[in-house]
Amino acid sequence: MKLLGAGALIGLVLPVGQASAQTFSVCHGYECHYRTKVTLTAKDEQRIRNLLHNGSRSADGERKALRTAVAIFEQRSTAFIGVRDKPRMQFGKARIKGQMDCIDESTNTDNFLRYLQSRGWLKHHTVARRTSRGAFFDGRYPHWTAVIEDKQGQKWAVDSWYEAGGGPPDIMPLQQWKQRGYMGER
Repeated sequence: MKLLGAGALIGLVLPVGQASAQTFSVCHGYECHYRTKVTLTAKDEQRIRNLLHNGSRSADGERKALRTAVAIFEQRSTAFIGVRDKPRMQFGKARIKGQMDCIDESTNTDNFLRYLQSRGWLKHHTVARRTSRGAFFDGRYPHWTAVIEDKQGQKWAVDSWYEAGGGPPDIMPLQQWKQRGYMGER
């Protein structure tokens, strides 16, 4: 996998345009080879806002709401792109529109989380920097995730790679996530 330059990454994690905050540049095709603009409908946005409002009583409730919110965003993205993303990375399937590796997934999730944060809808978490685990020599394939941090300083992985597009992401303590990943383990 190649690493994206800082400038390219910044362009990928910010919503496109100030006038339409619900339009995103969604990465797909592995390593953000393709980027497609996807817009959330007003109905999607209202549903997501309500989910997060209803989950705002606690950090745990907010994380549960985020699982559904990320799934809604992915459902909209995969429907718009026109290809159903398969779970995990399909080796040998790079450059296929709609299929996503962990770089695509984590970039898109990070982008969406930053959008939620910019709207003031996250009450118990802030978006932290994406991170990775694995380095081949440790018996694990390199793998990226989006990250949120609660008010106590606990970081949480938000990893949507294991499910097909539109499935809920795994949200777990980052330290726990960092210890996993052997032989394709979650």
